[in-house]
Amino acid sequence: MKKIIGLVLILAIGLFTGCGTDTQATDAEVEQFTIGITQFGEHGSLDNCREGFIAGLAEEGFVEGENLTIIYENAQFDNGISNQIAQNFVSKKLDLIGAIATPVAQSSFNAAKAKDIPVVFTAVTDPVAAMLTEGNVTGTSDKLPVEAQLKLIRAMLPEAKNIGILYTTSEVNSLSTIEEYKTLAGNYGFEIVDMGVSATADVPLAVDRILPQIDAMTNLTDNTVVGSLPVILEKANAKAIPIFGSEIEQVKLGCIASEGIEYVELGKQTGRMAAQILRGEKEADDIPYEIIEQSSLYINTSVMEEFGLTLAEEYLDRAMDVAK
Repeated sequence: MKKIIGLVLILAIGLFTGCGTDTQATDAEVEQFTIGITQFGEHGSLDNCREGFIAGLAEEGFVEGENLTIIYENAQFDNGISNQIAQNFVSKKLDLIGAIATPVAQSSFNAAKAKDIPVVFTAVTDPVAAMLTEGNVTGTSDKLPVEAQLKLIRAMLPEAKNIGILYTTSEVNSLSTIEEYKTLAGNYGFEIVDMGVSATADVPLAVDRILPQIDAMTNLTDNTVVGSLPVILEKANAKAIPIFGSEIEQVKLGCIASEGIEYVELGKQTGRMAAQILRGEKEADDIPYEIIEQSSLYINTSVMEEFGLTLAEEYLDRAMDVAK
């Protein structure tokens, strides 16, 4: 009888131990990944990019808290901090770096090259000018639909002549976009008046200087300028100068309208690209950078009413009103 009891105990212990081994094996099969996300600063479009990037990864099976750890850092619109974040990320031997906006994309790529860590960027208007097209790097461009924007401004402001643009002098994307504006502006009867700033502190004075020279302003996706948009809007509204945005969040804040891109979708597109790299399906340098071809039209009817402006019938069927 004791032998039978002993045999039963041995079998039970064996079964229990076997079950534990199977569970451990199952847990080990779930591969874990750690990525860093660096964002140049906080404003609506960049925040939307981050939200979309994480959502795009999740759609592809990389879920934060399950098989994905995300380390997030914000550079506060400071190039020095961007470089520090990049060096810190590289020291952690991450599986991938997601970089939101050109300055952090450049610093991340430069730091990651020696360690061969893939960098996937988003919200980079001109990856070629930013030298982000060769090496272990890929991502998405938020290139502006410049001609569509000029056409929209002309339709809403038939008498306007001079269009003002503020930009950051160190931002290569802004420089290339201004050149495109200047090339196309004459086709719509406009002259472009541009003025550069070096930092956020320069913006108020630059606005005061440019407003007397223009009939309207249009924004780029220049992070330093967009980060100062409330100040720009306050000064421009006081002078009755309408401002056109470059994406939905700027229109929500008080710009009149925008032919722009949808940054959450841009982020999702970027997240799906990153997933291919994490799965080992492709290397970053095997994936060409991508853009969203179709622009979206956003309007703020409350601001339009304040300026006595209307939207031409040809635009009504695709306009999205974001007025509060």
